[in-house]
Amino acid sequence: MTKLQNPFWKRKSLSEMSPEEWEALCDGCGLCCLHKLEDADTGDISYTDVACRLLNIQTCRCKNYEKRKKLVPDCVILKPEYVDQFKWLPETCAYRLISENKELYSWHHLISGDRETIHKIGVSVINKAISERDAGDLEDHIISLKEFSHG
Repeated sequence: MTKLQNPFWKRKSLSEMSPEEWEALCDGCGLCCLHKLEDADTGDISYTDVACRLLNIQTCRCKNYEKRKKLVPDCVILKPEYVDQFKWLPETCAYRLISENKELYSWHHLISGDRETIHKIGVSVINKAISERDAGDLEDHIISLKEFSHG
């Protein structure tokens, strides 16, 4: 089989991937950079449309990716060793999909060949998120992730 027929995400587990392969899995949706609220009683996670202050809402890229944990101590760094904790990630997230032995969506840049596909079909937070500096109470910004799920 050629590499195209058997790409790295099908040949390797998340823990076997190189740092470059791991980073390449990110689809750039920005959903993991939205603030989330956890129900203390049920543990249910609710997403908001409020983005971390480091997320550039027009590009869905972190403004300071290398120093994000230092600048935002609550930033969750996705790592292969935390794969069992990925249930809070959206169902469209490549890290979650691969951890659950599911296929990537056709709009994922590793499939489509275009990093803009995700934005063109509306699966990213571009034009859907607001800055945390403008948000006020997070409870007023709870959203459904259904608007982001074009599978």
